[in-house]
Amino acid sequence: MGDIRTLRKPRPLGVSKAASRSSILDAARRVAARDGARDLSLRAVAAEAGFAPAALYGYFRGKDDLLLALAADDLSGLARAMRDAGGASVAPSGRLAGAASAALALLGDTETFAAASAVLPRTGGSGDAERLFNGRMIAALRALSEAGGLPSESRENQCDVVLVAAALSGLAMLARSGRLAALGFSPDEILARLDSHFAS
Repeated sequence: MGDIRTLRKPRPLGVSKAASRSSILDAARRVAARDGARDLSLRAVAAEAGFAPAALYGYFRGKDDLLLALAADDLSGLARAMRDAGGASVAPSGRLAGAASAALALLGDTETFAAASAVLPRTGGSGDAERLFNGRMIAALRALSEAGGLPSESRENQCDVVLVAAALSGLAMLARSGRLAALGFSPDEILARLDSHFAS
């Protein structure tokens, strides 16, 4: 059996570990778009990124960590989009609707959240990928809280933000699968109801 060092494609000179990790995530995103996030394989990602399959283990403990890292990356984009769409430049009455609409658009375009939820442990662990995912999820919930004018100091407001986030996740799944249209609803109609119930 060959030496493990021969299985790993060395990182090019001048390329940092963070840059290599980023290129692996970019490759994983392309593979997920092509094959589906649930069917993502480390071998396919390694081939797409130009790495030997064993080299990926220097960056991620396995497929589950890679999926959580992709979802964490998407959560950062989600938080930014909600802040932009529901920020101070938007009238207070339209902030939650704007943030919710931006969230729904992004949630409908990616399946990494669903794939990541399938690999999250039922009880919290201490892995780096899980901690990163949890931190980014909290940041996205804060962005939604700010857009909705629901200060997170109150437990009641925290519950409302989680309810809105859960409603948006479910709505995205229904819209993406065509079930919402089959039920005779449009995303805008549901978002308007959500806004009327939760906007401050």
